[in-house]
Amino acid sequence: MIRKELPKIHFYDQDFVDIYDKTWVWIQDCWRASGEKKAGGTKPASSPIEGNFFSYPGSSIVQQTDALFSSFFLVYSNRNFHAHPTLDIFYDRQEENGAIRSMYSTETGLPIFEADNPEGIGIPVFAWAEFNLYHKTANKKRIKEVIPKIQRYIQWIDLLCKRPNGLYEAPVTATGMINAPREGAVYPIDFNAMMAINVLYMAALTDLLNEKETSFQYKRQYFALKTQINALMWDSGDSFYHDIDIHGNKLPVKTLASYWTLLAEIPNEDKAEQLIEKLCDPTFFGTVHPFPTLAANESAFDDNGGGYCGSVYPHLNFMVIKGLERYQRWDIARECAIRHLYFMLDSMPTENHLKGKLWEAYLPNGEGHAQWDRHPEFPRPQYLTYDALSTISLMIENVVGLFISLPRKTVDWVIPNMDIMGVENLSLKKNLITILSNKSGRGWEIHMESEKLYYFTINILGKKKKTLPIPSGKCSMLIDKL
Repeated sequence: MIRKELPKIHFYDQDFVDIYDKTWVWIQDCWRASGEKKAGGTKPASSPIEGNFFSYPGSSIVQQTDALFSSFFLVYSNRNFHAHPTLDIFYDRQEENGAIRSMYSTETGLPIFEADNPEGIGIPVFAWAEFNLYHKTANKKRIKEVIPKIQRYIQWIDLLCKRPNGLYEAPVTATGMINAPREGAVYPIDFNAMMAINVLYMAALTDLLNEKETSFQYKRQYFALKTQINALMWDSGDSFYHDIDIHGNKLPVKTLASYWTLLAEIPNEDKAEQLIEKLCDPTFFGTVHPFPTLAANESAFDDNGGGYCGSVYPHLNFMVIKGLERYQRWDIARECAIRHLYFMLDSMPTENHLKGKLWEAYLPNGEGHAQWDRHPEFPRPQYLTYDALSTISLMIENVVGLFISLPRKTVDWVIPNMDIMGVENLSLKKNLITILSNKSGRGWEIHMESEKLYYFTINILGKKKKTLPIPSGKCSMLIDKL
């Protein structure tokens, strides 16, 4: 149930506002209540998962992907849906050797294993999720609690997967790309980039706690892995990162998995530019609906999607767009976020979007959800683990353009030009803020309201950038006067 008012967005296209509002309604169906979570004590080896958490309706499992990706949009719920309980399900079940498995039964609390992923390895980016949580909640106590668990998890992954060449050997299914044409891949580019992301953000988290020596060790681990990825997985002939096989040979297939390297800040500016060019090229990943999981010029590319043979997955679009931000490519990030959202809207099966459905995956070259002949149940409707990343997180951060850091008391507004848009009643801990722009007889004006002081940076790309302290109460500013 919604107890506190959710943040409202304002945008010139009402369909975007409607689907944002409707997503919060649908999220209530994914918020699982399994009785009160009991504090303390030793849990039985087999017991139902207690408390409230985020999971796909009707599912008898909770997945690491649910916990990680849902945290990026639940932080905007004004604490109606807490982002951390689903993550804590995984931390609470950590084994003595540091293992955290990729999925657990909600009925027994026990891990579930698959034949092609016998250790139950999931996408190893807990530190990225926790860093984002910290900047939206300023809860430093939580960092102290989770760092030892993530440290032990990294040690488990290192012991299990790290090889003498400095790279990680892992099953491709551990990354979620279950049927991508990556036969022979022993060292997946995405899993290695994810590990780089994890240690990079562990360095940042330990730095926040002033643990300088630990932070230095994670930075050293990050740079060692970054060096090996660039040395062994980058192909200068086709300007792309590739999976490699057991003998160190690069596999020729180009998949969207390589773009995790942008989020990990692995390529230098020159390599990043070459990767980004392929995002805009229709023969690679610049399809009508960006971004397909497989380059459009690959022989295995399926115009119907075919799972990870060409479908557009919202969670991977989120990853690519966050990677573009790391290289200051705000323009492409916003343009592709808007195109992606339009296709999500146009793929809803009725004229009234509020009666339609969102989908787990979409067609790369037209309207509609993806298809996969061998799996008629694909794609799942209302798969909000992925969809809400687009309709909530990308909507706030890349369409409206607001980036918030509670511990820094900052709000950055990054936009290519002024439009009628903004956010209302967005919680900065116990401080609700409102930022709205409109055009008056005096020109473009930004109206603000806040209960406490914060620092506001407006960045109109290529035109002006200004940081101002915003006092408590109501105020407004004229853009032309900045």
